[in-house]
Amino acid sequence: MNTKKILKQAQKNKYAVAAFNTYSLETVQAAIAAAEDEQQPVIIALGERYFPTVDIEGFAAMVRAMALKASVPVSLHLDHAYEKESIIRAIQCGFTSVMFDGSKYSLSENIERTKEITEIAHLADVSVEAEIGSMAKGAFSDEEEGDGTLTDPESAKQFVEETDIDFLAAAIGTVHGLYKGEPNIDFNRLKKIRDSVNIPLVLHGGSGTSEDKLKQAIDLGICKINVNTEVSIAAVSFLKSAFETAFKNEEMPHLSTVNAKMEQEMKKTMVKFVRIFSNQVKPVL
Repeated sequence: MNTKKILKQAQKNKYAVAAFNTYSLETVQAAIAAAEDEQQPVIIALGERYFPTVDIEGFAAMVRAMALKASVPVSLHLDHAYEKESIIRAIQCGFTSVMFDGSKYSLSENIERTKEITEIAHLADVSVEAEIGSMAKGAFSDEEEGDGTLTDPESAKQFVEETDIDFLAAAIGTVHGLYKGEPNIDFNRLKKIRDSVNIPLVLHGGSGTSEDKLKQAIDLGICKINVNTEVSIAAVSFLKSAFETAFKNEEMPHLSTVNAKMEQEMKKTMVKFVRIFSNQVKPVL
């Protein structure tokens, strides 16, 4: 399903949709299973940084096959893309939304580059996310380092009006990864951004953010929340424990068994987030 359609319903009914960063069969299966357990829509996200290790044409075909069988709406999203060629490639193989990250540019250049992407994507009925401001990098993250510049509400208004994007990533103090110290999330800024634009808002950095802060963000207009690091930690922690036990007992577990159990551990973490983001709202699926 087109991500814009999923997020418009979330915006109307004041809940958020989980966008799980995925990079394997197990991560995709865990995300869809978690969404089905909670009967909530889900966004399968693949970052441009994983292109060297993930064949995106094959990945898109795999997600489409799973989405067609799912009992909940599923969309496929390109996360944090910096190159126009990557975005065109994702559109050609069936992604239903793309994110162009032009946050490193000046506002005027970001607007110019994002507008070009929006025009291309909308021709293919693909929705577009973009970002102004930049997120800092926390612990256990594989994201690029940002400078932590927060989104200016007036600039957000200009950016949305001139680019015609479908949803906006707002930098309000969350980080990619886990926080180093106490989170300092600017909810007053989020409220001003929400009052300045009428499109769904996106929060990057769901991992490590407390439930009460996530729900406060949703109440103030956040409709999509990205989650990556906590799922990764759940998987790697399981693998570490499993192999320590195996080596201690001089056993060699089969890879298929390890993958299946790892998927279940990721699913538990994903269910937690889907449940929080739902805000106790059951959408019409």
